[in-house]
Amino acid sequence: MPQVHVMSDALASQVAAGEVVERPASVVKELIENSLDAGAKELWVEVQRGGVAMVKVTDDGCGMSREDALLSLERHATSKLRTKEDLETVMTMGFRGEAMPSIASVSRLRLTTQERDTVEGVEVLVEGGKTKDVREAGCSPGTVVEVRELFFNVPARRKFLKSESTEASHIDHQVRVHALASPETRVVYRKDGRTVLDVAPTGDRRLRIGDLFGRDVVGRLIEIEGAERPGMSLSGYLLPASEARKSRRAQFLFLNGRPVEDRLVFRALEDVCRGVLPEGRYPGAWLWLEMDPALVDVNVHPAKREVRFHRESELRRLVADAVGAALRPSQVRPVVVGRGEEVAAREAVAPDVISSEVGVISREPAEVEEMMPREAAETWQVESQPELPRGEAEEPAKAPSFRVVGAVCGEYVVLEAHDGPVLLDPKAARERILYERFLKGAAEGQAESQGLLVPVLLELDARDASVVLGNVDNFADAGMEVESFGGTTVQLRALPALLTEADPKALLLDLVDEMADGPGRSGKRLAFEKFAERLAVVGARGEKCRGEGAKGLLEELFACDLPYCTPGGRPTLVQISLSELARKFGKS
Repeated sequence: MPQVHVMSDALASQVAAGEVVERPASVVKELIENSLDAGAKELWVEVQRGGVAMVKVTDDGCGMSREDALLSLERHATSKLRTKEDLETVMTMGFRGEAMPSIASVSRLRLTTQERDTVEGVEVLVEGGKTKDVREAGCSPGTVVEVRELFFNVPARRKFLKSESTEASHIDHQVRVHALASPETRVVYRKDGRTVLDVAPTGDRRLRIGDLFGRDVVGRLIEIEGAERPGMSLSGYLLPASEARKSRRAQFLFLNGRPVEDRLVFRALEDVCRGVLPEGRYPGAWLWLEMDPALVDVNVHPAKREVRFHRESELRRLVADAVGAALRPSQVRPVVVGRGEEVAAREAVAPDVISSEVGVISREPAEVEEMMPREAAETWQVESQPELPRGEAEEPAKAPSFRVVGAVCGEYVVLEAHDGPVLLDPKAARERILYERFLKGAAEGQAESQGLLVPVLLELDARDASVVLGNVDNFADAGMEVESFGGTTVQLRALPALLTEADPKALLLDLVDEMADGPGRSGKRLAFEKFAERLAVVGARGEKCRGEGAKGLLEELFACDLPYCTPGGRPTLVQISLSELARKFGKS
């Protein structure tokens, strides 16, 4: 009996749906792109229960005739391609018929559409890929696609969906990136009966950025004026170096109007900014790339999130030219990096050096702090507070005796012990100190908090807002008061008393970056331990490396339960024994 057979149309559609419809956000993406391709000037997106219960996209585009509406639900139907050559020159994001049958095969779908200058429209009802009804309908010109009970007939796929709030955050992101890509279109987004976004059409991309990321951002944007090379051009905006993130979550790329993710462009952007940004930081950027369709393949990914460029070296040079020119103005103040530590620009640095190849402003690093003379070094004993658990004094915990020698390379403090030198990593030490204090405060229900004189409002990316609002209890346990302020805006009202010198916005964004990519744990207690670990990492970044401050830092470190490592397991102190030094110098 043959083992190979041809799948039924219904099964083939469901398999195809797996490539296009990963989650409700995939449905939103495909329907929005269809609407924009149809010339929509107004676009309404409505979802319920994270999009699983309902996704509805309404546009005022060109609409479809009865015949086209039915064909759009057939597999391999298209309104844009006639020959294989058309595939190399298509400029649209999608087309009616590409994703529609896949979506319809795993949902209950209602399509209502009417062409302009016609008397009536048509309504098509599809359930699990099977057309149930086709009838005339009175409606406005344009198209409405309503998708209900996604994956109702594919329970195995439905069980892999995340929580409603998580799925909703992915939808939020898709709506916002497409609103960025098409600022000339009004976009209204309603979630569970509440309007969370309504942005007016504009010809100024900066205004659309301001609508989605906060109007205060507009005045800080650094313009990337249009740079051109044969067949391609690039324009957009950057945020100042002081607002760089620990992740690429604030980087957006639009290729011929389509939101895409491309490592080549983002890596080229990072190369240009090297020397301007601190190590491990990524610039906030909105880039619009226009390219001859023949120079790019948009079909390397089923959902078209990734693309392949045919002239990569020219594209890298284009990014270097455009971004490098934007970084030349005097208002861009570079942040000097000294071997992994952020060092403020100061008068002692060497004159600006401008690279003629990419136009990047860089500076020679300032001289590192010299090691303190031996006679000026301080000898001291770490003191520990004895505990009195039963009313009787006990011997204090034995702590090592160190002599502070000085700081080296802006990263380590050199100490001298009786059996050899010891290197202290101040940032690692501060991580351990903060971590244990956060845990102690949460355990005792007395987290120390300092209210802000003026609460800080932060307009976040939808995914970032989901991370923050999903951890409100953890923030509170650490002494950090955060609450929703509507939509994706959050209000920061208080900081942990241990971190009052930190910049509130930078602290919160860095914490989001730390939390967003790490593995989660189940259970309240374990969840807070992981949260406290990440908050300690962020809070310790501002720790300076100074020989004169080592004494107090060591006293705090050796008051900890586990002073010799960070919560993540990195050492806080590294000793080099005299015997090891003897071997290095060939004396043994």
